[in-house]
Amino acid sequence: MDGSDNSDNSERSDCSDCSDCSDCSGRGTAADLEAAIRRAAQENVESSTARLFLPLAAVERLCGEHCLSPADVETASLALGIAPERYLRNFETYTLAEQVRFLRAHVALVGLGGLGGYVLELLCRAGVGNIRGADGDEFAPSNLNRQLYGTLRSLGGFKAAAAAARVAQINPATEFMPVAAYLNGQEMEQFCAGAQVCVDALGGLRDRPALARAAAAADIPLVTAAVAGQGGYVATVLPGQASPADFFGTDPASLAAAAENTMGTPAPAVATAAAILSAEVLAIVCGRGPQLAGSMLLFDLGQMSFEKVRL
Repeated sequence: MDGSDNSDNSERSDCSDCSDCSDCSGRGTAADLEAAIRRAAQENVESSTARLFLPLAAVERLCGEHCLSPADVETASLALGIAPERYLRNFETYTLAEQVRFLRAHVALVGLGGLGGYVLELLCRAGVGNIRGADGDEFAPSNLNRQLYGTLRSLGGFKAAAAAARVAQINPATEFMPVAAYLNGQEMEQFCAGAQVCVDALGGLRDRPALARAAAAADIPLVTAAVAGQGGYVATVLPGQASPADFFGTDPASLAAAAENTMGTPAPAVATAAAILSAEVLAIVCGRGPQLAGSMLLFDLGQMSFEKVRL
């Protein structure tokens, strides 16, 4: 199975992610961890793909006993063909090997508001292991109609901070790096470096061309979306290909009058675009490849219509 090389079981389990102990000597070898996982595994009668699962409480216990992160324990479990309990409903759609790739994936997410909040939520719950998210904005009352992390308690607070708190509550196997800042062109390039895919969850149109250039410079796909009223699009831009942002122009007056800014952003349309965005990102990081490369998926919830067109 992908990532399951356990040929040298004499090495001690890696405790580089452990922040609670100063001396992990005697915590056990990789073979000890494997044996503990097998002992804790339970039978799963609902799936032919994941016949055994590791209970959620066992993951937490083994992290403490072996001085490992949740991602380390879950990856070791998957390498043995034992599905962590929290991901059981990911199978039969994804394989155990693809779940390992989720845990090892690196995603750069720009924008943590309407689109970005939903995307972060879905990727985190799917088990994506490394996400960096940037947004310098603070929550305002007008965000409450659609932004997942916008609540009466979070008004006036940074979206990046609320996103980090949410991830910590959902999935400790996801390492989330929040950046509470608006990125300029050079910063976008640095932000994309080392990621497998960049997600454009920006509001408005002004900064999208710069982000498309940054993703191209990092030689990674850009998955981008926009919403206007009950309609919107999702597209995947491979390095060197045209982006939807290329067709919007750069005139400030035209950008301000764009449909995305004047037709509103109701929650169902935002959530629809974010779901398609997330499905495309998961297809990329698990190794299936982009399903929208060079294409746009257009949707209109007012007409309940979907159409895929070439860029």
